[in-house]
Formats: sequence, structure tokens, C-alpha cells
Amino acid sequence: MMRLAVSVLLVLSAVARMGSRAEEVTCSGIVPMKNRSGIISIADYGGVGDGRTVNTKAFREAIYKIHHLNRTGGTLLYIPPGVYLTESFNLTSHMTLFLAKGAVIKATQDYSNWPLIDPLPSYGRGRELPGGRYMSFIHGDGIEDVIITGENGTIDGQGDIWWNMWRQRTLSFTRPNLIELMNSRDIIISNLVFQNSPFWNIHPVYCRNFVVRNVTILAPRDSPNTDGVDPDSSSNVCIEDSYISVGDDLVAVKSGWDEYGISYGRPSSGITIRRIKGSSPFAGIAVGSEASGGVENVIAENITLYSMGIGIHIKTNAGRGGFIKNITISSVYIENVRRAIKISGNVGDHPDDNYDPDALPVVNGITIKDVTGVKILQPGMIQGIKDSPFTGIYLSNINLDWVRGSRPSTPWTCSDVSGDAVKVSPLPCSQLQI
Repeated sequence: MMRLAVSVLLVLSAVARMGSRAEEVTCSGIVPMKNRSGIISIADYGGVGDGRTVNTKAFREAIYKIHHLNRTGGTLLYIPPGVYLTESFNLTSHMTLFLAKGAVIKATQDYSNWPLIDPLPSYGRGRELPGGRYMSFIHGDGIEDVIITGENGTIDGQGDIWWNMWRQRTLSFTRPNLIELMNSRDIIISNLVFQNSPFWNIHPVYCRNFVVRNVTILAPRDSPNTDGVDPDSSSNVCIEDSYISVGDDLVAVKSGWDEYGISYGRPSSGITIRRIKGSSPFAGIAVGSEASGGVENVIAENITLYSMGIGIHIKTNAGRGGFIKNITISSVYIENVRRAIKISGNVGDHPDDNYDPDALPVVNGITIKDVTGVKILQPGMIQGIKDSPFTGIYLSNINLDWVRGSRPSTPWTCSDVSGDAVKVSPLPCSQLQI
């Protein structure tokens, strides 16, 4: 009893410290960190952190208890040090999932029991394959006031079995995300390590008031589609102070896929991305390519990128429809990158043959400024769509150390675009020069 009481005090003290630190940054105004009025431990429900025991029953029973306790102020589920193997599970409202230092929640690799759920209505099918999709490892739908945090504990998706099925083309359904919260609000994810996701790592979809801060997200460079954080048809999202090294885009803002995203019609808006560092063979900061519901009012600032495929990537396609507007990306350092800036209208596939090829996206009001790059193979490519040119593209104070002699031989490639450029080196294409 004394040991449990001490653990309770330590946890409450740690959460209080996180709250005081959060007051110093902008994200805290979106969703305040809070203490819970109650605390339970996974050990109270038979949880064993030996790395062998399957703890699915313990997690589901503990969260069922939190749901039915319905405490004013909510309840904290404490995960002590140890490795807790489990199948996927759902969260509930008014709870904190707290991983102590040395605690690991690890996904089982027995996919035969992995639950299937319906496709997202804004995608119309699984992102990889027709039909449904595997539920995320940690999942929530229609929940509110949820905190996933700790003392840098780890959530491990053990994704290699899923990556191999993707490579061998033996998947029956779309792979699971590591964490997906749907139709939810007032969420904080902080102070944890996320690694080896089967698919996208953190996926807020149809959410509002969503904070991701002080996290580390890791996956091998050759792991397919392991995006870091993908806010999708969501609003008032803040992603900050994090390190991401994965096999796909570090942060990608999305809003649905072709005719399904157009019909669902829910944009992503009010997205703030700041103080992100990372590495990937794909993009650092991306918008799209699934942006059929529209993306607007995105700010990304103080970004540091190493060994990237593309530094900044705005991407869409004919058939997407929707809009991408009022995007501001600033204070970016890029090193050892294949292409520094790419704004493209011919990226991405289609869910089926029912998309409308005449549904042309509108791209307007893209500001990229205060960018420094070294070891850049190609500074930039901006390729609009013939019948829907990209307008209002503004580049300012950009200095890219172009590796001369690399291919292509010209620093910038542009078409179907208009805008302005000030203090850009090497000089951009004529459509943007002042």
C-alpha cells in the first residue's frame, strides 16, 4: 500500500510539473495540462511488464473501469516500468495514459486477431487497399479530454511484420496507425517516444484542439509510409518541440482523398508546427497530397531538417479538388537535401476510377521565407496545373547552397505559377523574380 501511495504522489507531481512547463509555450493555450482526481495502475488489473505476458485484458478492463467510474476531473492510468505486450485497445474520455520512465507499451505481432474498422468517410476506402482497415494500435473515436503522456516512456508498434507484408504484397487490408483519434477534441500527446509504427504514427482525424509536443518519433528510413504526425480534416492543432526520424513525411497536413474528401468537405485549418527537427527520405513539412477537403491557415516555423528527400513539399493533383491556401513556412534550416522546395500539382494516386479529373485544386497564398540550405542538389521545383495555375507564391530571404553539377542542371523548374521572389539565391524562375 505504501509503495502505491508513493507512486501516486510521484505521478501527480510529474503531471503538475508538465503543466507548469506547458504554461510557457503557445500550445498550452489550446489544451491545458491537468491533474486527475483519481489514479489507478495497470498492475491493479493484472498487468505484467515482463515483455512476454499479453496484457490486452488488463488494458481493456482498466479503461472500462475509468469509463464507468466517471470521476469528476477524470482518472489517470499509470503504467509502471516494464514492457507491456498487448493487442490494440481503445481509450475513453477524461483519462490520462501515463507511462513511467522505463515503461514500454508494445504491440503484439499476431495480426490474425487485429480488429478491422470501416474506412474513413473522407477516404472512401483504406488508404492502401479497398475495403476496411486495421484499427490503430491505440485508438479512440468520439472522445474528449484525453492526455497521453509520461516520463519519456515508449509506445512501440513492432511494425516490421507489417512492413514486410507491404513489401511482399500480402496485405489484405490497410495497415494500422500507431495512434489514431477520430472525432475527438481536447487532446494532448506529450513526453513520450513512439517507434516502429506499422503505418502513420499519430493521426488526428476529424479532431479539434489537439496538441502534440515534446515527443520523439522513430522508424527506419526504409520503413514504408511511417509518417510522423498527420493532422487530417482537423482544426486548432499544434505540433511543437519534437524530433522525428521516419520513413516518410515528418509532418503532413491532409483533408481527405479525391471525391470522398470533396464530399465530406471538412478542411484542416489552424495548424501550427514549430521547433521540429528530423530526418527522412521524403518531406520535412508537407501539405497533401490528400487535401480534397481543403487546407488553410497553416504556420510552420523554426524547422531543422537533415538528410531529407524534400525539405518543404506542397503537393496535390488533378482530381483532388479542394484548396491549399494561406500557408506560411519560415525560419527553416535544411542540410543534405535532394530538393529544398517543391510545390507540385501532379503528385498522388487516386482511390478508384470514380474521381472527377476536372476537379482541380486551387493553390493560392503560399509564403516561404527565411530558409537556409546547404548541400542542396536542387533548390526548387514549382509545377502548377495548366487549367488551375498556382498563384500568390511568395519566396523571401532564401539562400540555398546549390551543389553545382548535380542534376537537373538548372536550379529551379517552374510552370503554371505566378508570384514574387525577394532575396532568393540561386535566382528562381522568371515567373517569380522581381
